[in-house]
Amino acid sequence: MEQQLTYRPGDWVVYKNNQLIAFNKPPALPVQADKTGHVCLLDLAQSYCQHPLLLIHRLDRPASGVVLFAKKTRALVQLNEQFQQRRVAKRYLAVVAQLPEPPEGELRHWLKRDGRLNKSFVVPEGTKGAKEAVLYYRHVCSSDRYHLLDIELITGRHHQIRAQLAAIGAPVKGDVKYGFRRGNRDRSIHLHAYQLAFDHPVTGEWQMVRAPVPSDPLWQFFAERLNEGM
Repeated sequence: MEQQLTYRPGDWVVYKNNQLIAFNKPPALPVQADKTGHVCLLDLAQSYCQHPLLLIHRLDRPASGVVLFAKKTRALVQLNEQFQQRRVAKRYLAVVAQLPEPPEGELRHWLKRDGRLNKSFVVPEGTKGAKEAVLYYRHVCSSDRYHLLDIELITGRHHQIRAQLAAIGAPVKGDVKYGFRRGNRDRSIHLHAYQLAFDHPVTGEWQMVRAPVPSDPLWQFFAERLNEGM
């Protein structure tokens, strides 16, 4: 059952000025309206701001973390250009049950999106319609059953982190679509966009936006250890 009455978007604001606003999206909340008809972050954010917002980028519904909106068209155009030129620094945290070997490295695959299944697959280089996907990962710390990875996303492909980690046998916790054995109760996955950095569209100053991890016990276990490992 959807808990829309408990949504407090003002509590999710992690950055704002007269050009931009960023929210820490809760897990399992869609960024924009989809076929389910459920309330979405864009609607909640616009209600909070009391004016239209422009979507700059997206975040998978089951994931959590930073989502940035533009308040003005000029800011949207400028940020879109930064994303296209890969000048935006995107960092994620992912919880996995299988620690990758080696525990730090680069993943480089070719991904092809299947729109019907809403899923991306690793395919051989040269496959028609496939796009190169690159990320760097680093093991931060572990619990008795799970491992926390810090991920720097270089390209921005559909379901990229989920598909690439699954391809090396380390699917994200709760991500049954990509092979994790059991889903999370709230249909979330343990993937969190914790940091987004970019040039301010007017001043050009480097901006770094960070979002705290969700409140569930496993995320909080790792949160207590992040300052030591990162």
